Amino acid sequence: MAGNDWINSYLEAILDVGPNLDDVKSSLLLRERGRFSPTRYFVEEVITGFDETDLHRSWVKAQATRSPQERNTRLENMCWRIWNLARQKKQIEVELAQRKAKRRLELERGRREATADMSEDLSEGEKGDIVSDVSAHGESNKGRLPRINSVDAMEIWASQQKGKKLYIVLISLHGLIRGENMELGRDSDTGGQVKYVVELARALGSMPGVYRVDLLTRQVASPDVDWSYGEPTEMLSPRNLEDFMDEMGESSGSYIVRIPFGPRDKYIPKELLWPHIPEFVDGALNHIIQMAGVLGEQIGEGKPVWPVAIHGHYADAGDSAALLSGALNVPMLFTGHSLGRDKLDQLLKQGRLSRDEINTTYKIMRRIEAEELSLDASEIVITSTRQEIDEQWRLYDGFDPVLERKLRARIRRNVSCYGRFMPRMVIIPPGMEFHHIVPQEGDMDGETEGNEEYPSSPDPPIWSEIMRFFSNPRKPMILALARPDPKKNITTLVKAFGECRPLQELANLTLIMGNRDGIDEMSSTSSSVLLSVLKLIDKYDLYGQVAYPKHHKQYEVPDIYRLAAKTKGVFINPAFIEPFGLTLIEAAAHGLPIVATKNGGPVDIHQVLDNGLLVDPHDQQSIADALLKLVSDRQLWTRCRQNGLKNIHLFSWPEHCKTYLSRIASCKPRHPQWQRSDDGAETSESDSPSDSLRDMQDISLNLKFSLDGDRSGASGNYNSFDSEGNAADRKSKLENAVLSLSRGVLKDGQKVGSGDKAEDCYSIGKFPALRRRKHIFVIAVDCDSTEDLLDTIRKIFEAMEKEKAEGSVGFILSTFMTISEIHSFLISGGLNPRDFDAFICNSGSDLFYSTVNPEDGPFVIDFYYHSHIEHRWGGEGLRKTLVRWAGSINEKAENEEQIVTAAEQLSANYCYAFQVKNAGLVPPVKELRKWLRIQALRCNVIYCQSGTRINVIPVLASRSQALRYLYVRWGIELSKMVVFVGDSGDSDYEGLLGGLHKSVVLKGICSSASNQLHANRNYPLSDVMPVDSPNIVQTSKDFTSSDIRDSLENLLKS
Repeated sequence: MAGNDWINSYLEAILDVGPNLDDVKSSLLLRERGRFSPTRYFVEEVITGFDETDLHRSWVKAQATRSPQERNTRLENMCWRIWNLARQKKQIEVELAQRKAKRRLELERGRREATADMSEDLSEGEKGDIVSDVSAHGESNKGRLPRINSVDAMEIWASQQKGKKLYIVLISLHGLIRGENMELGRDSDTGGQVKYVVELARALGSMPGVYRVDLLTRQVASPDVDWSYGEPTEMLSPRNLEDFMDEMGESSGSYIVRIPFGPRDKYIPKELLWPHIPEFVDGALNHIIQMAGVLGEQIGEGKPVWPVAIHGHYADAGDSAALLSGALNVPMLFTGHSLGRDKLDQLLKQGRLSRDEINTTYKIMRRIEAEELSLDASEIVITSTRQEIDEQWRLYDGFDPVLERKLRARIRRNVSCYGRFMPRMVIIPPGMEFHHIVPQEGDMDGETEGNEEYPSSPDPPIWSEIMRFFSNPRKPMILALARPDPKKNITTLVKAFGECRPLQELANLTLIMGNRDGIDEMSSTSSSVLLSVLKLIDKYDLYGQVAYPKHHKQYEVPDIYRLAAKTKGVFINPAFIEPFGLTLIEAAAHGLPIVATKNGGPVDIHQVLDNGLLVDPHDQQSIADALLKLVSDRQLWTRCRQNGLKNIHLFSWPEHCKTYLSRIASCKPRHPQWQRSDDGAETSESDSPSDSLRDMQDISLNLKFSLDGDRSGASGNYNSFDSEGNAADRKSKLENAVLSLSRGVLKDGQKVGSGDKAEDCYSIGKFPALRRRKHIFVIAVDCDSTEDLLDTIRKIFEAMEKEKAEGSVGFILSTFMTISEIHSFLISGGLNPRDFDAFICNSGSDLFYSTVNPEDGPFVIDFYYHSHIEHRWGGEGLRKTLVRWAGSINEKAENEEQIVTAAEQLSANYCYAFQVKNAGLVPPVKELRKWLRIQALRCNVIYCQSGTRINVIPVLASRSQALRYLYVRWGIELSKMVVFVGDSGDSDYEGLLGGLHKSVVLKGICSSASNQLHANRNYPLSDVMPVDSPNIVQTSKDFTSSDIRDSLENLLKS
């Protein structure tokens, strides 16, 4: 019942009101005060884990009621409310236990099946140690933090980085971010994370070997916030500029880059940012590509300099970083800061909101899915403490410490993991700036003498503000610095101090509990904690021994630490659970020994600093003994102080960045693979024949022609297109195609006319033809039948007939179908494959272009796209697992029919397809994704064609990602794309809406079965739909080609 003294207060009042009650009107609960008390039982049952602020308000009202009868009635009602809460708590505890049991069974099943897929028996090496901050794909590092004995080691490391020119991208979307005068605490989104990412960017930009750091965030041009948050770019000045002047370049350093997305004139909370994430990704992609080109001119000898890593902070930025990582094919890092599953569990335990209400308020399920995707895509997950790994990340489907140990052991033995991957969990505590801190060397009996470097100065005003509370201010000070929150356990500290007479004789207690004007103006939770503290001070008669000042400034906090050190005091953090414990590091930097909770981050800090004692926060006697030991034993106090000062540099920003960069260096480098010395990432609109010929030289190495779509029948595997003919034939066809392209180059920039001459557009300039279009129309309509799709395509073609004939617009067909199915569909519908410039097939796992001459075959495949999306692809191990899953579904069928069957003829190297006979008997897509994640298989599961087909493709492949690839590869601006979709569609439907491209929603095109696919999602589709976006228009239900044209004209005008 610690931290809930007000509960005891009203409980005592409830139990003591009996004498003045009319026995006839009093309740059974109040009449049983002399024997078993249901009231006390219910209170004790309910107080742990619930937010009782409403009850506290009721208690205050009851206390203020003058009428005894009315007061007793209120107290009686409170008893029943407590009973109801107790019942709710029991129900929640049962549900929680059931969920934990179910998850435990799922994990055990996943481990068994994953182990069964691995060919070798589990050896002693695979049993491993406890999960640590080592890679599942790298070497072991048993120490929590590598010790550095002197600054010489850092200088040696710095000299090894000479010559490197790294470009790093950090992402933090929510809150208000700027380099100076940060408005920390302005709202719940502008807190410690904002300070952390700014200081990390600043520190990385000052490290040797790092050329540029971009911190990407949201541009906010709202009258509600300062104008500085609307500035596109802000340079972060380094703290130690003089040390790195020789490495400064034209674009080097650290920058805050603000990307406009979402409502232009509103500052909105993070829960409302989800529909606008694709728009940020597109804007960030544009910035990174431009910056890669600029850096290439400065330091890359003309070749683009791609980011060495993209680092997402928090779930929204993790989701964005995953998409950017896939679009650019560069490594991703992730820091959760605060995790959704942990918050969901805490909110459910409180019992104040249902799961649906929690999701409505916090969009918690979308957040959790973003964190799962971040686990899928990340090379490294950076945490602050061991507790974050052991108690928070293990709640996720995508991370299992037991399976992680097995995978790590197999990789060390160079044994296949069968497509399974587990991200590397790395503990890197946040850094701090220590250069401005001067440890206090004097004491209260003798002042330190000033010198030229640090002259003596008058005492800070905050010192007198604190010492006025004490009758003997020269005694050692026990300092606690925390907001008045029950979780911070301040009341237990006061009890420990009040009940230990020797401690009172040796020390004073200082409680810095935030700022306040009046208790009545504080929140109910904060005021209840403060009132409890004041009551305890009065109860133990601690006047003259406890300080609790009302106000202090942020810049005065270092002075408070110095005062405690000057009195040879101790810093204490008695929180029930402390995720990290930044105040412990600050205290150590000022020369204060520490007493801290043994739950959470302080364990890691103490292991490194060895400058104090750990205690059980629930045991007040243990707290009192630890404090007494430190203030009474001068040798122990001195040894703890010296240890802290000696090792504190391990928590400095340079040390943080050194570890950070070392981890990045261990990642396998990835970047767009098509860049060549003669390609130059050219994306201009020049008609120069030399540009075209240079492109064709690139094409001859990058693209492979499919020789005849008809010959492969229904096969979707592009390898089947190569089954006929030999290498010489293919080479001959490729050379002929390149020659035909070169003959099509027009001299003197001759324009293409209408009619048949429009066909020559395919041979002009750079390949593919879509690079020459003014607009690109992407037909991504998931119709119920091919007849409906054919009718929709014809209406779109008819709407843009003039522009299509002129060659100013191009078309892309984006679908779940294979290229063979597309070819058969086009031929049967009377359409020419050359009506389209490109084909996004197999739900985004294959990309084809139409060829120039019919004799060369209808399509050409972009193999570089495969190298772009193959990251984390499970291959044969994934296929076997999926076949086993399909078999388990079929076994459950009562009539022994094959509900799910592997469709080999519809599969490709990067797409495993399954046909479904009865979609209602197949688990929803979220269950299959969860099952695969538990087995460490990273992929994107898509339910297609109203649930009658399942495509499983690489985790960062999708139809929307394919559009971003076209921008990265060919420079086709996303803002010039228009995507046609239906009312609903396949389970990847949400990715086609939002972003910089325009969208036309064709009303009436969808089935109830498709809608059912989205009814079983992890989160509601409405949570991610940008309903107010100016880039989205809708047609009428029975639309015609004229309606489509009108919609396009309105859309393109905007």
